[in-house]
Amino acid sequence: MKRELAKEKARELLSKMTTEEKVAQMIQVTYTDGGREGALKWAKLGAGSFLHVLGDDARELQQEAMKTRLGIPVIFGIDAIHGHGLNNKATIFPSQLACACSWNPEVARKMGEVTAREVATDGLHWTFSPVLCIGRDTRWGRVNETFGEDPYLIGELGAAIIKGYQGEDLSDDEHILACAKHYLGYGEATGGRDAYDTEVTERKVREVFLPPFKKAVDAGCATIMTAYGFLDGTPLTANRRILHDVLRDELDFDGFVITDWDNTRSLVWLQHIASDMSEASIMAASAGNDMIMTTKEFYQGMLDALRDGKVDISVVDEAVLHILTIKYEMELFEKPEKKGEPGCFGKQEHLDASLDAARKSVTLLRNNGMLPLGGNVKKVAVIGENADNVRAQYGDWTYFTHPVPDPENTRPAIRPYVTLWEGVKEICDQSGIEAVYAKGCKVRPIEGQNEDADLEEAVRAASDADVIIYAVGDVIPQFGEFSDRADLNLSGRQFELFNKLKETGKPICTVLISSKPLCMGDTAEKADAVICGFNGGMFAGTALAEAIFGKLNPSGRLPISFPRHTGQIPVYYNQMPGWHGGKYNDLPIEPLFAFGEGMGYSAFAYEDLAVDANLKLTVTVKNTGDQDGVETVQIYQNDSVSSVLTPVKRLIAFTQVALASGESKVVEIQLSNDDFALINSKCEKVVEPGEFTVFAGHSSKDEDLISIKINL
Repeated sequence: MKRELAKEKARELLSKMTTEEKVAQMIQVTYTDGGREGALKWAKLGAGSFLHVLGDDARELQQEAMKTRLGIPVIFGIDAIHGHGLNNKATIFPSQLACACSWNPEVARKMGEVTAREVATDGLHWTFSPVLCIGRDTRWGRVNETFGEDPYLIGELGAAIIKGYQGEDLSDDEHILACAKHYLGYGEATGGRDAYDTEVTERKVREVFLPPFKKAVDAGCATIMTAYGFLDGTPLTANRRILHDVLRDELDFDGFVITDWDNTRSLVWLQHIASDMSEASIMAASAGNDMIMTTKEFYQGMLDALRDGKVDISVVDEAVLHILTIKYEMELFEKPEKKGEPGCFGKQEHLDASLDAARKSVTLLRNNGMLPLGGNVKKVAVIGENADNVRAQYGDWTYFTHPVPDPENTRPAIRPYVTLWEGVKEICDQSGIEAVYAKGCKVRPIEGQNEDADLEEAVRAASDADVIIYAVGDVIPQFGEFSDRADLNLSGRQFELFNKLKETGKPICTVLISSKPLCMGDTAEKADAVICGFNGGMFAGTALAEAIFGKLNPSGRLPISFPRHTGQIPVYYNQMPGWHGGKYNDLPIEPLFAFGEGMGYSAFAYEDLAVDANLKLTVTVKNTGDQDGVETVQIYQNDSVSSVLTPVKRLIAFTQVALASGESKVVEIQLSNDDFALINSKCEKVVEPGEFTVFAGHSSKDEDLISIKINL
């Protein structure tokens, strides 16, 4: 109802606007391009939005906007991807990929809620999050921004974080607009190449890439961002079928659509499907983009097109109506500045939420009995650059990396944060255990410079220790936009250092602090224990150390599979059947670690799986270990015979259950017919009658699942 009332007000205002005022509303200007004077010029012209501007600078621009003829306020957007990270006082959460290891929508929702409050406290209105792309080619530089490889898990976590960002009412001072991105198929670009061609059919689009956006729309997401790339030769920026027919007519999206960075100009200078900015402006607006990010040339290009009669004003009217409707629903005219909660940066509740997310994201992947470290340990050696590198721990989209990259790492790190080394040292100090640290080698040596490496120092530090904690991974220049990788092996001398440490004969726990799955080789396969931390945010070091010493029973599960070798990609779990031989002849069939995999200091057994006529699933889960623990119950299905190929298994539900040692519980999950649907050759979503296999268990691996047959 509020949306309809807002739309009525928007129509009334639209009727009073000049052509120039309308087109200006479609422009989003970045403060980093032209600085204060350039931004003030655009505010006076009536630009609809600004991005990457904080605090008093944003307030000044809003004041100028309110002085224009109609006093239309601007929306301020920011890339608050895992916390309001461009503000160095903000709470930094685990990356989306790390958060997804929790398999816990409440963790994602709380992450969105805290981020929204801090963004709003900066006076801003809008975050360009969540990323709903699917991370199936781990060469892609932006895998860290995804919730992993599975559409169902992505959709559940995406819907949760959207609710955290937006709350119940867009006018709420402590909530902000969410922006689901990148619509559509961006992460599937050929060769893991950012913003490149996505070679998929419309049926595959509907089967794999569209479902998370459907869940975002159903969750009320107010804005959606289009993708850089292109489908079947048509850039997403110019694809009316995808942006309008599918998004608005089929999914019933009623917010506004924004392009990604300079996508409209890219139609001319990068993708070469438009001859000039006037033509590109027509394409972008006619396709269904309502707001144009950073392409200021759109303003004159569209005015020229309107003047020459090449496009009807109704195209502009529709776009501006969408934008103004959201502004009215936010009550932006009455409250042009979000207030948030003054003084909330560094608030204990926020820091606790980041720590809780880090704890629930820690994923133990291998343990031969080394962990948890016990009272017989007298000395611990912590080795590796990433054990004490907060930038690597934070990952992308923080004040270290954006809006102006800092490749030389000259920006100071702002407390509070705890690195792995600091977390281990704190526990050791409390327990009377000696702890030593040595970097050993750089994760990524800088070309042309002598590497600051001392492998022998690391070996000496480890030689008289009882155990070794060895941190491996990647660093900021190795991931993110413009940073796709052809080789996913651990870089630098990390393998060499592991082999030297292994020669000491001491037990080694390998800890991965990275943006995404890497090819870990011996550092995983010959380690005594392996823990995945990805980019764990402010308190990853605390959470990892607690897991190592048994103060935390790890409950994380992988949202993404690990390749053994770059050439093994893709290794995502829900692939199609039919590969002759079923494996490469020089690699095992299995990934190094599989989707859904993870362990703790408890063990769980499954029995008595059943699905009744109303599709209510029940399964008994028992904690067979000697510690209390949390199990993530994963439900998959396979269509035995279908008119089109369907995956070998597909996640359709999950839930978490806390079990005391020795305790059993009957877990109930209500399934629906939609969980067994497929997209047929006519691109229709249907449930084909017949036999299905339903699986329940601990991970996507066959040996971790029990199954039954059902008929629909």
